[in-house]
Order: sequence, then structure tokens, then C-alpha cells
Amino acid sequence: MQQINLDEASKHLSDLIEAALRGEEIVIAKDDQPVVKLTPVSPVNRRPQFGSAKGLVTISDDFDDPIEDFKDYM
Repeated sequence: MQQINLDEASKHLSDLIEAALRGEEIVIAKDDQPVVKLTPVSPVNRRPQFGSAKGLVTISDDFDDPIEDFKDYM
């Protein structure tokens, strides 16, 4: 999370918007108190992280075995 005071935020607003669009959390503070959080209107399109579905998909031990119903065709 990046916290920046209001005066600095007004000087660097376009940079802060770009950072928020990249998914960074930007908090603008006034008198050292957080008052506004910049977030993109549309969700950030992030690429799936490799391994994020680990454990969700399982393959049975007999996966490569011939299917009983197809033995006549083999």
C-alpha cells in the first residue's frame, strides 16, 4: 500500500492513477489521516498465476486404462 499526502497527490495524480490501474493500492491522506483510496473502476486483468489451481484438479489412477465400452473397437 502506498500512502501519499494530498498536496503530493495533486502534483502526481496521473502517476498515481497509472499505479492504481496496475493494481497497486493508493491511499491519499490529509493531515496524516487516510481519507481516499484510489481503485480502478474496472477490475484489473491479471494473468493467472502458475500453480494457482494446484490441488483443484485430480486425475484418477486408471486414467490411461482402456474404457470398458470401447474394448470391442480396439
